[in-house]
Amino acid sequence: MDLEFLQSMDIQILVGVAVAALAIVVGAVYLFASMKSKGCLDPENFKEFKLVKRQQLSHNVAKFTFELPTPTSVLGLPIGQHISCRGKDSQGEEVIKPYTPTTLDSDVGYFELVIKMYPQGRMSHHFRELRVGDYLAVKGPRGRFRYQPGEVRAFGMIAGGSGITPMFQVARAILENPKDTTNVHLIYANVTYEDILLKEELDSLAAKYPGRFKVYYVLNQPPEVWDGGVGFVSKEMIQTHCPAPAPDIRVLRCGPPPMNKAMTGHLDALGYSPDMQFQF
Repeated sequence: MDLEFLQSMDIQILVGVAVAALAIVVGAVYLFASMKSKGCLDPENFKEFKLVKRQQLSHNVAKFTFELPTPTSVLGLPIGQHISCRGKDSQGEEVIKPYTPTTLDSDVGYFELVIKMYPQGRMSHHFRELRVGDYLAVKGPRGRFRYQPGEVRAFGMIAGGSGITPMFQVARAILENPKDTTNVHLIYANVTYEDILLKEELDSLAAKYPGRFKVYYVLNQPPEVWDGGVGFVSKEMIQTHCPAPAPDIRVLRCGPPPMNKAMTGHLDALGYSPDMQFQF
């Protein structure tokens, strides 16, 4: 009788172990599947996303909001990376250009692009013609930038024009992460006051995180009343508004090619090593 009882117990234990093992396997498969399916982007193939809102911010700048497949879907774009957008220019020729969304994966169900449309820009033509209900072909993620929270003590950022979008994305991700203590110092250059993109959002970050985020605006043609920088970004401005060269800081730059070249010269002259610099 005792032997039968022990045999019964052994069988129950084996069954329990088998059920537990099966649950672990099923859980792992589900976790892997969910991780694999996270994000709507495809790095190899273009996928189309519907434009659900278009907000004109100025005469040549608009914010485009695109719908993701479900209200809980995320784009799946790593911090500091960008997407490739495909469209047609005024001649009907295909054109592909990189853009950085201003949204993060914490913004579920949609993603946004703030686009400055230039008169002769080939992809600018496509965005000018884009209307609510139309679809945009997108592929990604793309980019060499990799960021892990806390990898540096502080970022210096030097942006010009539409080069602000990757900076804004990185700054938002850092500041909105309660576990990330990285400081951000941004120099943002434009021609006129009207050219400043995302100013309201940048000023909001500066007000919300006063000890961790600083922004210094530079204008080539400032208004009569102006307390920011004037002209082009200089070595002196970088010295004043960016963290000093150190192993635990990094300076990011993104702007028109002539500006990027000039900033490289300034940073080299100020003692920032190649490892301390990154160009989007």
